[in-house]
Amino acid sequence: MSTSSTSTEFPPQALRQILTEVAELLKSRGETLSIAETAAGGLISSSILSTPGASKIYKGGLTLYTLPSRIAYAGWTQETISNYQGPTTDIVTGLAKHVRKDLESTYTLAESGTAGPTGGATPNRKPGYVALAVDCERGTFTKELNTELGGDRVANMVQFALEGLKLLKSVISGEAKL
Repeated sequence: MSTSSTSTEFPPQALRQILTEVAELLKSRGETLSIAETAAGGLISSSILSTPGASKIYKGGLTLYTLPSRIAYAGWTQETISNYQGPTTDIVTGLAKHVRKDLESTYTLAESGTAGPTGGATPNRKPGYVALAVDCERGTFTKELNTELGGDRVANMVQFALEGLKLLKSVISGEAKL
């Protein structure tokens, strides 16, 4: 990680070990990564970029926080938005496939969730819910969970990033199952 005075603050401590592991795996295999994130707000991309040698593994990323940004950059249509029911594994699967195709990366990690402090009535709209996908040549691996951190927005964002990186590591290492 960086040696500046802010290195003790960023990336979040909870992400440091998995970031190192993912970066080393990608570098050792000569593989690349792109990111499509929503509720994590760029935390995954910026954390990856904080690792030494990021330029060898990082192809780019999108923070698709608003529905209009998904039309502009993720291939969504007005019909997609009209049918939108909140974050789901189908949503992140589509984001991951689209971004991987456009950025030509080995893997794309996509995240969409409800960070809080407010949310909705359905399980996927309650604070702490996140849907994750990693797309690669072998297929698209998905996971969904609730962090159980309630409406703590920042804690949820960090946990979304951590869970996404854990899924990514399991896909890269061959442990994840379709």
